Formats: sequence, structure tokens, C-alpha cells
Amino acid sequence: MKKIFSIILLAIVFVSCNNQKNDPANTDDIAIITTEFGEIHVVLYDETPLHKDNFLKLAREGFYDSTTFHRVMNEFMIQGGDPNSKDDNVFNDGQGGPGYTIEAEFRDDLIHKKGALAAARLSDQQNPEKKSSGSQFYIVHGRPTQGMELDQMQAQRVEMARQDIIRKYIQAPEQTELLSRLRNFVARQQIDSADALIAEIEPLATAGLVPFRYTDEHRAIYAELGGAAFLDGNYTVFGEVIQGLDIVDEIAVQETNQADRPTSDIPMSVRVETMNKKDIETKYGYSYN
Repeated sequence: MKKIFSIILLAIVFVSCNNQKNDPANTDDIAIITTEFGEIHVVLYDETPLHKDNFLKLAREGFYDSTTFHRVMNEFMIQGGDPNSKDDNVFNDGQGGPGYTIEAEFRDDLIHKKGALAAARLSDQQNPEKKSSGSQFYIVHGRPTQGMELDQMQAQRVEMARQDIIRKYIQAPEQTELLSRLRNFVARQQIDSADALIAEIEPLATAGLVPFRYTDEHRAIYAELGGAAFLDGNYTVFGEVIQGLDIVDEIAVQETNQADRPTSDIPMSVRVETMNKKDIETKYGYSYN
């Protein structure tokens, strides 16, 4: 009887452990970008679900297969994911996509460190909401940044946030009279009056604004690992390289023309592998905490 009980107990424990291992909450999807130089393994962040789900969907559909890294800039980034890069017309590279954009998912804790995976997008003039391309992405190559240079980037980001909040305040539906006054000042070239009015409303518009500050951890990452800090807060970071940074290094130094397009195509394919999170932490040294 005791032997039978032990067998049943072991079976229960085994099934319980197996179910836990296969539980979606305990697994994650790793995107593997294959190039002629080797593989780049990328983990995608749960904190940016729109971008994560979209990238995995396109990868599973084979959307990225035979596209190329069409824009390469050493000490900055390598960019790909444009379906136009599959054809022989080099002049339309960077203009394509799946026919839709994705809402921005900015987070202060997700920075443009070396190896960061982020979404490309159109310029602010064409895209004031900073929506992401539906498919184009880039991987940060970057360079070390620290001290005064990082302080300047931080200050620029704070100023951009301040201006954006004031602009939205002025353009709010309930501020039609205020907007009309500013337009009249500008039309009459009364710039001093316009500046004075903006200075008057600034405390109201920016009430509650908490200026962005790089944490000590982020400063250490930018100083030691490097990155592209000036992009923070303007482009959505939605993943990071957990294996294959050396491949990013090799692609980043390939010869390019004046348009930053590699003189020899760098095609890719992307597949998705679902793994247990503990296995990911063990294999890649990545932490989910």
C-alpha cells in the first residue's frame, strides 16, 4: 500500500511540475534574427505589449524573412524590417511597412542602451504623436555617454517635455480664446507679447510635471555599455539583445554609401522560440526581476 501511495504521490508531483513549466505565465518568446554574420537573440518586454505582440506576430508570419538591414550607422544603430528592402529598388528602402502604425509606449525605465530593440517611426513633423512604424525596427549600437554630455541630453528631454505639455495645453478645446490671442500676436509679429502670454500660462500648463532624471543605474549603463541616450522618450524601446551583441558590432561596421545603406545587402530571417523563463535566465543570464 505504501508503495502504491508513493507512486501516486510522485505522479502528482511530476504532473504539477510539468504543468507549471508549460504555464504561459512561466514562459516567454525569444525572437532570433538570423544573418550571414550569425544570430541575434532578442527578448521582448511585457511592459510594451502592443509592440511585443506585433513583432512576434510578424515574425511568426515570416514577414521579416528576406528583408535587410537597410540602414547602418556605426556607433549609432542598425535598422531593418522594411518589406521594401526585398526588392531591387534601393531608393524606396525605409518607406515601407505593413500598412499601419502602433501607438507609442514610452517608459522612463526602458532606455536606449547598447543592444536595445526599438521601433522606427516618421519624423515629428509628419507624426506628432510619435507613433511607431508597424514593422521597422532598429538595434542600438551606440557609444559610451557620461557626465556633462548625459546631463545635456537629460536637460534637452526635460525641455522637450515642457514644450510639449504647453503646446497641448494651448491646443486643448477649452483654450480656443487663448489660442486665438497667440495667433493674433504672431500674425502681427508681436513676439514679445506672445512670449509673455506663454510665460503667464506656463505654471498652469506644467503643474504636476515631474522633470525626467536618469537614475544612477542608467548613468552607469550609458557610461560602461554605451547607447544612444538622445533618443530616450522619443522612440519606443520594446526589447533588448540577450545574445549576439558581437553580431550587432559586426553589422554596424559594414561599408555603407552616403545614404547609410550597406553596399552589400544584409538579409535576415526572424523566428520565434518559446522557452521557460528559468531556462532563459540560465541560458542567457537575463533576469526578469
